[in-house]
Parts: sequence; C-alpha cells; structure tokens
Amino acid sequence: MTLFLPYGKDQLPLKLPGPWKADWIAPATAADAAAADAAAASAGSPCVEAALAAPVGDIRLEDFRGARSVAIAINDKTRPVPHDVLLPPLLERLEALGIPPANIKLFIATGAHAPMPAEEFARVTPPAVLARYPVVSHDCDDQANLQYLGQTQRGTPVWINRQFLEADLRIVVGNVEPHQFQGFSGGVKSAAIGLGGRVTININHAMLRDPHAQPCRYDDNPVRQDVEEIGALAGIHFALNGILTATKALIRAIAGSPRAVMESAIPMVRAIFEVPISARYDLIIAAAGGHPKDINFYQAQKALAHASLAVKEQGRVILVAACPEGIGSRGYERWMLENGPTSYAEVFTRFEQEGFRVGPHKALLIARDGSRLHGLWLVSELPPDTVRRLLLTPASLEEALHAALVELAPDARIGVMPLANATVPHLST
Repeated sequence: MTLFLPYGKDQLPLKLPGPWKADWIAPATAADAAAADAAAASAGSPCVEAALAAPVGDIRLEDFRGARSVAIAINDKTRPVPHDVLLPPLLERLEALGIPPANIKLFIATGAHAPMPAEEFARVTPPAVLARYPVVSHDCDDQANLQYLGQTQRGTPVWINRQFLEADLRIVVGNVEPHQFQGFSGGVKSAAIGLGGRVTININHAMLRDPHAQPCRYDDNPVRQDVEEIGALAGIHFALNGILTATKALIRAIAGSPRAVMESAIPMVRAIFEVPISARYDLIIAAAGGHPKDINFYQAQKALAHASLAVKEQGRVILVAACPEGIGSRGYERWMLENGPTSYAEVFTRFEQEGFRVGPHKALLIARDGSRLHGLWLVSELPPDTVRRLLLTPASLEEALHAALVELAPDARIGVMPLANATVPHLST
C-alpha cells in the first residue's frame, strides 16, 4: 500500500508493508478534491461579491456610508487565507462608499507571532492591494500602540491595537476552520487575538486547559466565548470569512456581523472537517497538511492535537511536517532550547511554577498529548538534536514507520490523516 502525504510544497510517499492496512481519515471534500476545486474555481470572487451584497446578521457595509476611515485585520503568513479573492471585492465596495484608499488600512494580524517585516507583506497581500492601500504588521509587544478596553467576564485584560480601534469602521477577514482549543478560527478572532496585546493573548490562551476547550466546540468553549467578548469590547463591526476545502480552495464566502457569520459558517465547517471513526487507533500517521500548515513546528503541532483524538492510550503517532522555517516562535524556542525541560513531567512542573505563557504553551500541548503515547516521532527538516529537545523522536518516514510497527500485531488499527491540521476525528455512536 503506497499513499502520499503533503509535506511542505511537495509530497512524501508512505509505503505501508503487508500485512498492515490503514484507514484514510480526511475531511469529506478530500475524497473529491478535483470536483471541489473546480467548483471553487468557478465560484471565485463572485461568491465574495454575493456575500457582501447579502450579508448575514443585522449590519451592511452601506450602513457606514460617511465613514472616514477603515481598518481591516487580515491573517499572517501562517494561515492559507485567499486574500487575493476576498480582498478586492471588499475594497472596491468600501471605495464605492466614498472612502479614499489612503484611509483604508490593512493590519496583518500576527497575534503573538513575530511581526512580519515589510518585505514579506507580499506573501499575504496581493500586489495590487499592497500598491494601493497602506499595510502594517501588528506587534503584540508594542505597548505604545495598544489601547486598554477593560476586562472580560472571565478576567482577560483587553489590549488591542490602537490604530485599528481608531478607525470608524473595523473589519476582520479570515477563514472559518477547526481550531484545536478555540473551537473554530474566524469571526472576531482575527482582531481579538491577532491584534491583541501579549497579556490578552496569554490570559485567553491559558483557558486551553479547560475540558471544553476542544476543536469544533463553540457555544460552551470558554476560550472562544472569551474571544467573542473581546471582539465586542473592540467594537468589531463586520466580518468577511471564507470556508475552504481541505485542499485550500474557497467554496463559500460569508459576510456580515461577526457572530452571525460564525453561526452561519459552523454547520458547514463541521460537515466538512469532522470525521467519524468507529474506534481509536494503535497508530496514527498524521501529516500537518503541507504548506503553510507545516511552515514551522509551532503551526504543525496542531496536527498532533487532532491526531491525539483518534489514537488509543499508549498508542503511537508519527507526525509529518516539513517545518522549513524552523520552530516558529522565539519564545517557545528559547524556553525549550535554553535549559529546557528534558521530560513531559518537567514541562508540567515548570508551568505550575512559572505560570502560563503563549509561545512556551506549545510545550504544554506537546506534553499533554505526548505523555499518553507509547511513541511520538517527527518527520521534518529540523535538525535531529532540535527535535529531541522539543521532546519528540526525529526520524525519516521509513525509520518512524519501522519503529512504530515493530511491536504492532498484523491486525493493529492504523489510521492515516493526510490533512491533520484540518481534520477533527470523533467517535461515532
């Protein structure tokens, strides 16, 4: 049996030797990717224009005729948002309201990621947009450019990008897709977290330890509902969100008031990305999903979180993620590589002693899932010593497969998740 796993901008062949067989665990659209992509291509920007013309909820862009300035939060290079399709119709409609291009500013919502340098803006912003509109990158540590808005009911202090808040009309653009502890991305999250201060992101993300902080969970997810409250305090008026196929093609755009956009998108996202399984597996081979989902280890970790939903206690996971840009977080890298923990137990102890911090929190997530496994291998471009210090076992795909299978019976249950960052397994009843 030979299968192919996304790996960076390429693929890796997975040759499963007899007598073992594997179940393919992937979003519903992956089985018919060609048809889905064709449908998405035929929809293109008209589906965005239709969404803007018929927004959900109780708000329209035309309600802001007379606005003097607009701020738009867009995602950074770690998210596969089709800005080239979403942004032009939105910007054209805003200009039609009489707002000059110089007063329509795009904010690259980096959250706690490193700010993007100007020379990288073209990686997320179409050239024509970059040439016509001002674009800036957020810095969660630039305290002078953060404004305090009070606390949420859960005690999160809300600091948001000051320039974004100063605009008359505040818009978020992004994708709605599963998120490992926020439940779903999309809606106000692009600004509530993407343009938040570090303390805001830290306190919000610390709730990931709550048992309700699970992928595809929304109404009773404390992390996500805290984000909704942050968005309300920030006064985010309008959202334009896309729903992508598993192969990153746009199939639906939804626009309108942010909460209504989420409520409209979630049923479709669940139908695509939640995958039923009859029982947990002895071995899960999980590819993060290729570029940009495996652009660095910080992003690829999400694949492990989803794989852990499908694997047995003391099972095995092989994580396949190219990570060409390394670890992906300076804070996480320093925490792990400079006198870092040498075991999962030490990770738990240090978090109890030092408190929660975004960046190093990836170590907590790795320890949470890795501590219940018998084996955890990483197939990547990272140096082997770095992988070991991240508390995973470095290996080629062939080496990892051999090590994982050596103790498994011929009838062991094996699952392959080629798009694990976007696949949410759940036990069927």
